[in-house]
Order: sequence, then C-alpha cells, then structure tokens
Amino acid sequence: MKPLLSALLFCSFLLNTAYGHAQDSLKFPVPRGNPKQLFFLQRSQNTNTVVYELNIKNGVVDSIAPVHIFWICYAEKSQKEELTSLQRQHAYGLITTYISKDHYELRFIANKKYVMQLMKGPDHIFHVYDQINGKRAILSSIYLQINGGSLFSPHIEYIMTKGFDAETGAAMTEKTRP
Repeated sequence: MKPLLSALLFCSFLLNTAYGHAQDSLKFPVPRGNPKQLFFLQRSQNTNTVVYELNIKNGVVDSIAPVHIFWICYAEKSQKEELTSLQRQHAYGLITTYISKDHYELRFIANKKYVMQLMKGPDHIFHVYDQINGKRAILSSIYLQINGGSLFSPHIEYIMTKGFDAETGAAMTEKTRP
C-alpha cells in the first residue's frame, strides 16, 4: 500500500475513533426516495451511510452483480460516492451467489457467516430477507455501534438490525452482540 494512502487511512481511523462516542447520540438520516434501495448500513462514527440498492441493467437484475453499493456522505454535503476498492473488498462489499432466477444469497465480505437472501417477494418486488428475532424479515437497515479497534478490525459493541415481518409487515428490531 502506498505510504500516503496508508497514512490517510490511519488518520481517518483515529478521527473516527476519537469522535465515535460523542456522535452516538446523533440523529441519523434515513435515505429515502430511491425505489431500488434494498437496505442501508450506518455506523456510530458519523452519519455517512452505506446504501445497498438493486442493480438493474437493461430492465432486469444484473445476475453478475445484483447489488450496487455506495455511500451517501451526510457528514459532508449529502453527496453520493462510490465505495473505494478497499471498502468494497474488505468492509462493506458483498459476496453474491446466484441460487436461481430471482434468488441470490448475499454475504458481507467482513462477515461471511452472516447470510441474507435477495429474492423477489410475493409483491413482485425484490427484497433482502434476513432473520430478526428468529423470524423471517425484510431487512431495512443495519446499525453498527463501534468502540475502538483498528481499521480492518473494529470493535463492534452491538449490531442493530431493523426490518419488517415478512408475513405481517410489522416493524421488527433486534440488537445483538457479535
């Protein structure tokens, strides 16, 4: 890795760690108005948000890369930015496996044990399905409470997943410790 890039990443980590506790009480914005949005991920360090959206090419889901991932940088000017290759390959990227037409398995690069399903639902819309409180749910967001650690191995205090019961539509929330 180039020395300048390494130094910038280290400085970014130090700033995020130093200000992480002060920002726990931030009101996190909710990304809206994107009909392709599947779910989003937020972290305690700042309000910047990772958005996971359905990747449509020529009117159909891209079977090679069914999910497009990008930032909304709320802590700056709310601009949209692509993930860097480092972020995509080591932190927020997904491993996608084609299961069948309109069905994919998704795993986070950073936690390959966490399995989600991207599928077309009974409403004929694609959703990401997960388990929340032991029930099948449509995932809407993930929040990571981070307290220290390192750039490639942050200490995650807890994970908050939110979604909707796949059968009833009731809101669901689950807080887990890794």
